[in-house]
Amino acid sequence: MKIAILFGGLSFEHEISIVSSIAMKDVLKDDLIYFYIDENREIFEIPTFKINSKLFSSKEYKKCPKVHFKMKGFYKESGFLRSKQNIDYDLVLNLSHGGDGEDGVIASVLDFYNIPYISPRTEACVVSSNKFITKGYAASVGVNTLDYKYFTKNDEIKVDMFPVILKPVKLGSSIGVAIVKNQEELDYAKDVAFEFDDAIIIEPFISGVKEYNLAGTKVNGEFILSIIEEPQKAEFLDFDKKYLDFSRTSKAKEVDLGEKLNSEIKESFKRLYNTLFEGSIIRCDFFVVDDKVYLNEINSIPGSMANYLFSDFQDVFNKVASNLPKKKHIPVTFEYVNKIQFAKGK
Repeated sequence: MKIAILFGGLSFEHEISIVSSIAMKDVLKDDLIYFYIDENREIFEIPTFKINSKLFSSKEYKKCPKVHFKMKGFYKESGFLRSKQNIDYDLVLNLSHGGDGEDGVIASVLDFYNIPYISPRTEACVVSSNKFITKGYAASVGVNTLDYKYFTKNDEIKVDMFPVILKPVKLGSSIGVAIVKNQEELDYAKDVAFEFDDAIIIEPFISGVKEYNLAGTKVNGEFILSIIEEPQKAEFLDFDKKYLDFSRTSKAKEVDLGEKLNSEIKESFKRLYNTLFEGSIIRCDFFVVDDKVYLNEINSIPGSMANYLFSDFQDVFNKVASNLPKKKHIPVTFEYVNKIQFAKGK
């Protein structure tokens, strides 16, 4: 199978996408091709043997062929006459974290051009990329979330009791997230967060709270779940711990929380995944407070696809790739237009 990895994009998590995509060379045994979306949303074909982080920071990628969308696939211009050359592939893996990749922009484009892909569909992206909407969705499917308050830039922000945790609504990877212990810290943290986003949510910060991650997918109505992982963290799992501690990708710590909590975490994941996320491999992060499970967030395109949580990620990937959701064909028959024309002709 030939997999086209689509990565980069207009996002604060652009560089994380590069790291995840490079990592897939050591994860997937498939034939890989790389399509890099730069900050101008221009797409370049990156040779697999050439891909490394310096290629992007040095702008050397601009010497690679430009790629364009077409119906059911991609093409690049080649030769002196700039003739169009179709690019061979079987399906796309959307590995653009945040921004374009997780807010539904890329999913919408891929759907428009009828390109098969592994990633959440547009409606799932909308739900999972906005923490405010995620809270409402979780409640609607019977999954607990912590209490929260929602604020926009023009709101007067009041906090009844510290400490709290402040989060930009649309960002992932802990970007702009801060633990706030007093009013002075709140004033600073909100200014930082509003540099990234136009809205924030504020939740109570619970010191020492246990966090657990579970990844999975659903194929032909059957769930495939990873181990339950307890990430190693300090006060909270910040950006550096998530993405600069590369050893974490090979040392996931499985935990057994007992039959009750194991079951509740898995059941919560299934309710969240439902049918909304079909065609994707996602990771959900949960809190356990007073023996009760709460959703922290839905990672619709997790770092390195959360491959380190599965005993055989390649098998999981192949099963999803072979069972992607299909769009219903909508025929255009001009039946109503013909009726109108016929009526006018009488």
